[in-house]
Formats: sequence, C-alpha cells, structure tokens
Amino acid sequence: MKFTKMQGAGNDYVYVNCFEQVELGDVSELAKAISDRHFGVGGDGLVLICPSERADARMVMYNADGSEAEMCGNAVRCVAKLVYDHGIAAKEELTIETGRGVLDLQCSVSDGKVDRVRVNMDEPILVSSEIPTTLAGDPPVNVPFEVGGRSLEITCVSMGNPHAVTFVDEVNDDWVLNIGPQVEVHEAFPRKINAEFTQVVSRSEVIMRVWERGSGETLACGTGACASVVAGVLTGLLDRKVLVRLTGGNLEIEWAESGEVYMTGPAAEVFSGEWPTLG
Repeated sequence: MKFTKMQGAGNDYVYVNCFEQVELGDVSELAKAISDRHFGVGGDGLVLICPSERADARMVMYNADGSEAEMCGNAVRCVAKLVYDHGIAAKEELTIETGRGVLDLQCSVSDGKVDRVRVNMDEPILVSSEIPTTLAGDPPVNVPFEVGGRSLEITCVSMGNPHAVTFVDEVNDDWVLNIGPQVEVHEAFPRKINAEFTQVVSRSEVIMRVWERGSGETLACGTGACASVVAGVLTGLLDRKVLVRLTGGNLEIEWAESGEVYMTGPAAEVFSGEWPTLG
C-alpha cells in the first residue's frame, strides 16, 4: 500500500490516495498499526483521500487508536495539498467533503506546490446537545467543572468535532497531560472530547496546547484552534482575528461576523513510502 506522510503545523498523519487504492482491509486496525511511532510509520492517525460525488475529494480519517473522527483542520489542509500537488484536482480553489460537510479551501501555491491553505471551517456548533455535552447552556460558557481534584471553567464548542476549552494563566504539562485525559473521557461528554488549554497573550494572540480525543497530545489541532478563538470571543477575552501559537507552529483564525470560522496555516509533505501489508 502506497502512503504519503504529511504534517500541518506538526499535526502529522499518514495519507492514502484511495483514487488509486481501494482494498485496505480492516482500516481501524491499519490506522493503529501504521500510526505507531515505534513499529509503524508514525503519526496522529490515518487519513483516506477518497472520490466524492459532492466535492473534489472526500476525507475519511481515523485517530491513532483506530477510532474514526469527524474532522481535523490540519488534516484537511494537507488533503488539499495532496489533491493539488498530485494532480487529483489541480486547482487553487478546492472543495473537500468531510464528516462536517463540504468545505471550501483556498490554496496558496509556490513553485507549483501548495504551501499554505485557507479553509472555511463553517459556523461553529453551539447547541449543547449537538456538541454533544450534558453541560448546561447553548453553548456552555465558563461552566464550573470539577475533574482530577481541580476546578476548571469550561466552554464547549463543536467544529464538527467536540471541544472543551479552558483558559489558563499558563499552559503547562499538568494541565495537558494530567487533566486533559480526564476531561476527554468525562461523563459529561458522551462521545468523548478534545481538551484545549489556552493562555491569552493579548486579545489577538494565544498559546494553546491540546489533548486530542483518541490521539493524546498533538503538536497542533486546527479545529481546536478554531474552538479556542470562538470560546475566547464568547467569553469576551479575544477579538475575532487571532494568532494561535501551537507547539508545532502558528495558525491564523478568524471568526467572521457572518458566522463562519476561517483557518489559515501551512501544509507540508514529509515523505512517501509503501506499507508492507493491507491490514
């Protein structure tokens, strides 16, 4: 099986072009094996780039634990790069079908290759039952939350996948590696959740780290960056245009007055290879 390793701001996945390859066997088990950083290719998960009846391509993604995910902002930028660079649809304005629906992407091309992508991530989902969470509010904003012996205030947002954002004085390992896993599996989140810990630098800049549902800490999370900015606007901490500084790089996020969230960031191809088995 041929694959391409790609990363967006350090959020790395293994990509398979299913326009050319169809038989992949047990994809959940494949995702776990190929994502292993010691015995596999290594990555935050597996992304299949498939034909679509509604868009230029369809993104199907699996976390490193084999669970299927609805959406990933960094991954969809890399999908756009592969679709353009590999000639699946060599145009700068692309549509990609995701678990969130069909998204519009604008590619920035340098020397014939895509290096940055701007994505219309659509409007955030702010109804608690649709995020989903059992916490009160549409959406829950600064809701007191007890976990791991700590008292938090959580704001919940969905960008097609669920997020719980906590604004902290300083982002550190204790928040991300200790509290993050406990937030992910808390009973208030029936489909588990991504946990963002966000430090406000100014009204137009934040530092964010994330514990991702099904993958653990990753170097970046595009939907999490979007959710953090939405949460920051809802809580009055941030303006609508924000630079989000992540461990793996920076993303530019804008929550437009019209309601859509726009994300701009890098996409890079790391290497290609062949996986010896199909499952």
